[in-house]
Amino acid sequence: MSYAEPIESAYFNWLCAKVMKPGASTPSQTFWKLLAELHHTEFVWTVDAPMDENRAEDGLDLRREYVDTTHNEPDSSWAYLGCSILEMLIAFSRRAEFVTELRSREWFWEFLRNIGIDHLSDGVFNGHDISGILEKLVWRTYEYNGNGGLFPIHDPGEDQRKVEIWYQFCEYLVDHDIC
Repeated sequence: MSYAEPIESAYFNWLCAKVMKPGASTPSQTFWKLLAELHHTEFVWTVDAPMDENRAEDGLDLRREYVDTTHNEPDSSWAYLGCSILEMLIAFSRRAEFVTELRSREWFWEFLRNIGIDHLSDGVFNGHDISGILEKLVWRTYEYNGNGGLFPIHDPGEDQRKVEIWYQFCEYLVDHDIC
């Protein structure tokens, strides 16, 4: 008798493999709980930044890539679930790698550092509630300069809460002399 892992679990493991730190094996080095929380929180975009829908679509493209590479066919409802924050961040980290010299894994962890959750390994996550942090990210209730969001900058030309994620990223690159 063969055991088939449910597609959602297999897909989550596939996503985690893209961002987990190599060689991580102890609770102080692994981030399964944090990544699960990111995966169970939907990424939505607001009217203020309608092109952020592209970030969600990029995240959903990961599902198509997963099916294409593993030939693991999901039921039809799986493809229509909303994009998770984890999916969006992984997809965006790939775009960031494409335009910079940093690898996508490095970008992913920089994103988490910028919103203040990169330290929440499995050893310290126990019961830690990050829903407020994720809510602040999704609903753009972070600070004018992007503090609390993915891309804090020193001297913004405009309110970062109203700027599309891609353009926040571009300004972040200039502000941090990355490009």
